[in-house]
Amino acid sequence: MSSSSIPWSKGRWTTEPIAAKDEGGILKVAAKHGSDYWEKTLYEFEHRDGHALLADWEDDRAIEVGFRLDSLTELYDQAGLMLWQGQQQWIKAGIELNDGIPHLAVVVTDGYSDWSLAPVPEWVGQEVTIRASRMKDAVIIRARSHSEGWRTVRVARYPYATGNQAGPFLCAPTRDGLEVAFTRWVRTAPDAELHADPPTED
Repeated sequence: MSSSSIPWSKGRWTTEPIAAKDEGGILKVAAKHGSDYWEKTLYEFEHRDGHALLADWEDDRAIEVGFRLDSLTELYDQAGLMLWQGQQQWIKAGIELNDGIPHLAVVVTDGYSDWSLAPVPEWVGQEVTIRASRMKDAVIIRARSHSEGWRTVRVARYPYATGNQAGPFLCAPTRDGLEVAFTRWVRTAPDAELHADPPTED
């Protein structure tokens, strides 16, 4: 099954960013200060104003989003891939800056959010790809940097049969001035199995 790029113009924003500009196939997006996604857990607040560019996501296709890390410099700066079923059922997976170090971060939300983190200091300044592939009632989330192969980040419950959307996202919870360059948005072949890496395409 061949890969196909999704034009930036085919997506719809959950919340409009400050600016979004296609520069030679690279989408540069400026986030609003205070933008985020989170539901209740620990902090008790509900943030639903992050910026996600979404298009339909079919069960028989994996989805990949690529972006550059050089602009993630402040606490909680984040970008990656959003999987969207609804305002309280979604998964965001990507890179989030914590204590000056980029972390692979996944938030799984079904009414309440959870949060998992794994530091990747060796990825500073690189281009990163986040991938999601459905399998039965779950989604397999993987990530790779430009210089490394795939890492399996998480297997999470995602049982929704219809109405799924996916695409790039970014949030700037603590500051003005975050601009992220997204380099690719692709539908491609799904994972064959959990313990076999998908192919790498650049």
